[in-house]
Amino acid sequence: MSDRRPSESPVVSPDVRLPYSKGLMAKALMGTGLSPERSYELARLVEAELVRTREESSATQEHVYDVAADVLAEHEGEEAVRRLRRFRALQEVDVPLIVFVGGATGTGKSTVTTEVAHRLGITRVTSTDFVRQTMRAVFSEAFMPSIHFSSFEAGEALRPAERDADDALVRGFLEQTRNVLVGVRAIVERALTESHSMALEGVHVVPGLVPAELEGAIVTQCVIAIEDEDEHARHFYVRDADSDGLRPVDKYLRALPEIRRIQSYVVERARDEGVPVIDNGDREHAVDAIIRLALDAFERARVAA
Repeated sequence: MSDRRPSESPVVSPDVRLPYSKGLMAKALMGTGLSPERSYELARLVEAELVRTREESSATQEHVYDVAADVLAEHEGEEAVRRLRRFRALQEVDVPLIVFVGGATGTGKSTVTTEVAHRLGITRVTSTDFVRQTMRAVFSEAFMPSIHFSSFEAGEALRPAERDADDALVRGFLEQTRNVLVGVRAIVERALTESHSMALEGVHVVPGLVPAELEGAIVTQCVIAIEDEDEHARHFYVRDADSDGLRPVDKYLRALPEIRRIQSYVVERARDEGVPVIDNGDREHAVDAIIRLALDAFERARVAA
C-alpha cells in the first residue's frame, strides 16, 4: 500500500535472516482487525514457536509469517489467516487506499478512524470539519453562510422563507455538505495524484455524495452510528473532558434531537446506497469491522485486476 510508515515494513527482510520482532508482528496482526491485546498475545505465541525451533534470533520474513499463519489458524481460524495474507499484500502494492467514514456528530468517528489508520499504516488522516473550518477562513458568511454553522445548525443558514420548513434541518445540512465536499474532493484528488493513502471522516461523508469508486485507488466506505440514545449522549461527556471544555457538553446535549435526526438521515442514505452501517457501541468492534471492509475491498480490487 502506498505511503506506508517505515516502522510498518515487513517483520523482517524477505531474504535476510534477522531477529524476530514481537512488536512488529503484533502490529501486523492488528492490521487484520485483531485487538492490540490479542495481537500481542499471538505474537508471543509466534515467538514461543520460534524459540522452540531455535529460530527466534535468526529467521526470514516468509518463515516468520508461515509460523504466524499456523498460530492464527489454530487460535483464530482460517479467516484470520486470509486477512493476514491480504494485509501483507496490501502493504506491498503501490495503490492508495482511501477510507471514508461518515456518521453524525458524537458517534466516535474521529477516534475510530484514527485507530483504523494507525493499524493499516495510513499516515494521512483528516476530517471534513477541518475542511469546513479551513473554508470558513476563506469564504465569508455572506458568500457561503452554511459553512459558518455546525452541521446540526446549518438550517439557520437557509433563506428566511425556508427556515420554517419541516425539512429545514436536513436541507441546511445537505447545503453545507455539498459546499464542504468541494474542498474534500480537492484533498482526495491531491492524495491520488501523490499516490498517498488517506482516511477521511466526518458528518459530511454522506453515502451517495462521496464517490464509491476512484480510478487508481482502493476505496472503502462506511457510516458509524450509535443506536442507543443514552450511549450517544455519554459520548459528549467524554468529548467535553478530552477537549478541556472546548467542546462543551451542554451545547451538544441541547442539540441531541437534531443530531439524532441527522444520524437517521445519513443511516437511511447508507442503507439505500448499500454502504455498511457500523454501530459504535463497542469501539474495538467498530475498528475491526472497518479494517475488514478495507481488506475485503482490496481483495475485490485484486480479483478484478
